[in-house]
Amino acid sequence: MGWDWLLALLLLMQPAERPEMLTIEQQGQMIAEFRNQEYVHPLPGVPLVDDDKLDKLMDSVDKKTERKPVNAALDGAGRIIPEKTGIRLNRLTFKRQLYEYIYEGDTYTLEVPLITTFPKVDSEILSTIKARRIGLYVTYYNSRNKNRSSNIGLAAKAINNYVVFPGENFSFNQVVGKRTKDKGYLRAPVIVRGEVYEDVGGGICQISSTLFNAVDRAGLRIVERYSHSRNVPYVPPGRDATVSWYGPDFVFQNNYSQPILVRAYASNGQVSVVLCSSELIDVKKREVPSASKKLPEEIRLDMNVNGMKP
Repeated sequence: MGWDWLLALLLLMQPAERPEMLTIEQQGQMIAEFRNQEYVHPLPGVPLVDDDKLDKLMDSVDKKTERKPVNAALDGAGRIIPEKTGIRLNRLTFKRQLYEYIYEGDTYTLEVPLITTFPKVDSEILSTIKARRIGLYVTYYNSRNKNRSSNIGLAAKAINNYVVFPGENFSFNQVVGKRTKDKGYLRAPVIVRGEVYEDVGGGICQISSTLFNAVDRAGLRIVERYSHSRNVPYVPPGRDATVSWYGPDFVFQNNYSQPILVRAYASNGQVSVVLCSSELIDVKKREVPSASKKLPEEIRLDMNVNGMKP
C-alpha cells in the first residue's frame, strides 16, 4: 500500500457525499465497477487509498480494453498491407479520475480514458526494406506427410513478415512461441538425443534450419545455434538448427545499420526463406552450400541414430 502524490494535495479536503458505485464503461459497455469501500481505508478526516488494489484494477481494465497495434506486412504478391494503430488504458488519467471520484464523488459513470498506440513497423519502413534481397535459402519436404507439412506451414507463417531492427536479436522460440495443440500443431517425428520420437510440432526444425542458412548467407551474426544429434535429410550435414521450447534455440543478431525483413513460405513441398532490406545496406555475404533438390527421405519412427532399422 503506497501514498500517491495526489493524496498529499487533498489532505485538507473532506470527502463529499458520493454515489455508492462508479461504473467504468467503454463506449457504453460496462467493463468494471468501482466501490469506494473496496479501495479506501477509512481514517479519521481523510481516507487512505490502497494503491496496490488500484493498480490491480488498472491492470484488469487495461487487459479488457487493450487492442494491440498491427504491423504493416506484405501479402503473398509482395503488396503492402497497411498497419493498424492500437489502443490501451491511459493509466495516469484513469488514476486521477478515480481519485477525483473518491474525494469529490459527483458522477455515476466513467468512460475509460484510452491512448493510441502505434505499430513498430509501418508502411513507410516496409516499403524501404523490401527493396533488396540479401539472403535466400530453399529446402524441400514430403508434402504427403500431412502432420509434418502442417507444422512446417504454421512455423513459416509465424516468422513471416518479422522485422529485425539494427542491434536486435531474433529468437526463433520467442517469435514462434510454444508449439501447442491449441495453436494447431500436430504430432510428427522429432529427434531427441539421436532417437526418433513423435511429439507436437515435429518438423519445425526445417523452418529454423532454412532460416539459419538464409541468415548465414546474408552475413548476419549467429548468436545461438545447435545441430541435431544426427544428420537431417533436408540440409547438408552440419547446416541444421535444432529448436525446442524447453531446450535449444536459434538466435541471430542484426549487425547491420538497416532493418531486416524475414519472408518465409512453405507450400507444395518447398520451404523458402528470403531476407530483405533497404538499398543502403552494406551486405557482407557468406558462402553457404545449397540443399539438395531431391525429395528428402522421411525420418521414420523405426530408424535409429544411424538412419537404419534397429
